[in-house]
Amino acid sequence: MFRLWGRIFEKNRLIRDVIISDDSSDSRTAKVVHALAAVCQEFDLAQPIWLDSNIREFQVCSKTRFHADHFIEQIDFDYLEISILEED
Repeated sequence: MFRLWGRIFEKNRLIRDVIISDDSSDSRTAKVVHALAAVCQEFDLAQPIWLDSNIREFQVCSKTRFHADHFIEQIDFDYLEISILEED
C-alpha cells in the first residue's frame, strides 16, 4: 500500500489535509505524481511546479513543500506539504 499525505498550512497551522492511497503496481514516481494530482484536485489547486530542490528533498526525506512561487495561480495559504506515509 502506498499512501501520501497532503497538507495545507497557513501561519504554521494545519488548515486542510487529505491522505491519498494507491494500490497500483506503478513505479514510485508514478504513484507520487498521481497522488499529488489527486491532492490538488481535492484542494482545487493547480499542479505545483517541481523545482530541483523539491526533487532532492523528496528523494532524501520523502517530504517536500510547495510555496507560492511553485504555483502559476495565486494561492491563499503559505504552503502545500506532501509526504509519504507508507510505501510497498
